[in-house]
Amino acid sequence: MTRTIRIAIFVSIVGISLFLYGTFWAPNNFEGDRFIIISKGDNFQQVADSLSRAGIIRSRFLFDITGRLLGSTTKMQIGKYRFRSGVSNTEIVDIIRHGKTIEAITVSIPEGLRATTHAEILSEKLGIDSSRFMDLVNDSIFAESLGVKSKSLIGYLMPQTYEFYWQEAEEIIIKTLVDEFWKEFDEQMQAQLKRRGMTLNEILTIASIIELETAIDSERSIIAGVYYNRLQRRMRLQADPTVQFALGGEPRRLRFSDLEIESAYNTYKHYGLPPGPINNPGKSSILAALYPSRHRFLYFVATGEGGHRFSSSFTEHKRATREYRKIMEEKKAANENG
Repeated sequence: MTRTIRIAIFVSIVGISLFLYGTFWAPNNFEGDRFIIISKGDNFQQVADSLSRAGIIRSRFLFDITGRLLGSTTKMQIGKYRFRSGVSNTEIVDIIRHGKTIEAITVSIPEGLRATTHAEILSEKLGIDSSRFMDLVNDSIFAESLGVKSKSLIGYLMPQTYEFYWQEAEEIIIKTLVDEFWKEFDEQMQAQLKRRGMTLNEILTIASIIELETAIDSERSIIAGVYYNRLQRRMRLQADPTVQFALGGEPRRLRFSDLEIESAYNTYKHYGLPPGPINNPGKSSILAALYPSRHRFLYFVATGEGGHRFSSSFTEHKRATREYRKIMEEKKAANENG
């Protein structure tokens, strides 16, 4: 074997070794942690594109070779992944094949949201199917499997901050929200429910109205008392939030014509409680519905300064309403001149 051939073999071995090292084991360096999301239906090429766009891999070509040689182009776990600088192509393939470094996603759900808004938030944050989410929410058989005796799960989707995984099954997400509701609705609250002689659905219906009437905790039980007083006197509830629910769409300032909408949820036209909760109330509003304040108030109107003014007679209420409108007109004028 001539010296030239030996040199050529040596160079070839070194070249192949460097290529293999660069393909399989060389670190991919970048600043900070990088993230990608692998969704249902994504193929290996789409994942490679995501890794390249995120600046995680040096060479899409070498990463593609790694995946093919390791036989991992069809074996990937969905999820949101975190990658740290220095990870090799082999490690990346192993990570996405076995679902390592999948990140939990924090989702905060405020009080008083409609189930459709829950679906929108979860679809945006977690990539779930919002239509399937709503189908399950309105499935009475599914509701019964979660211990809920209602035609739907509206009212039982507990507002809270949760951690889920990307494209977690809709059933699991809903079960988590309802399980949290049952944790919050403790034995003391259950005992109070029995003392009131009402169904849980009725309490949640009142709580859902309270939730949209005030953001001030100290007012919740007072407003609950107003509605109980109206029910006892065979008065219509005349709760604006129920009309807004009947109208659908985003809540807005109501017009007099809106109060004529034909709906079982229009408490300006129909006596008693609407058919069910109009949103998913928080614990404070549920407690207010269970423990309403005892008083003689039958009316309330915003003060214009935050909070509400409560009245026992319609005459008092009209006076309070005039004062509110005067304050709002003065504020409007000040804004226009300021």
